[in-house]
Amino acid sequence: MDTAQLFKALADPTRLKIAYALVQEDELCVCDVANIINSSLATASHHLRLLRYMGLAKYRKEGKLVFYSLDDDHVKQLVQLAFDHSKELTTNGTSAR
Repeated sequence: MDTAQLFKALADPTRLKIAYALVQEDELCVCDVANIINSSLATASHHLRLLRYMGLAKYRKEGKLVFYSLDDDHVKQLVQLAFDHSKELTTNGTSAR
């Protein structure tokens, strides 16, 4: 995956919200992700599958449940840095354009 594709995958607000939740929780089942993003299981699965295909997330099965996590620390750091930067801009009174 090239860098532009990575940012394109995270440019979607729903996928970014999922990625941030996975930074905070390390691993979540599809049903928890659906609750976090306030969507159906199908919608959550779709976004998680796309993150997996893009190499940003990985999954494991435990019985009928599927648990997702971010693929590596680089992805976690990138997402965390983006949210930290956004909070810093908000705190300093600078609005994102």
